[in-house]
Amino acid sequence: MDVLSTIQLLKFGGALLLVLALMLGLSAIMRRVNAGNGLALNGQKRRLKIVEVLTIGARHRAVLIKRDDVEHLVILSSTGETVVESGITSPAEIQATP
Repeated sequence: MDVLSTIQLLKFGGALLLVLALMLGLSAIMRRVNAGNGLALNGQKRRLKIVEVLTIGARHRAVLIKRDDVEHLVILSSTGETVVESGITSPAEIQATP
């Protein structure tokens, strides 16, 4: 009876180590995918980026989205979305322009 429980304990330990290794590998892959702008398709630069998210209330969020070097302010809620302002230039671009 003692040998059977030892074998079961070794199997359990091996399975636990396998699951932990798989979780660690998936975590490394997800960090690489989410780093920077994410994975670019076919080596192309990503055109769409979320610059900032601000929680306004329990059901509302202000999201600053950048597309082709132009920023757009959008309010998201459970009922829909509203574009507040479009064509915003980023502060970095304003300072870079002489």
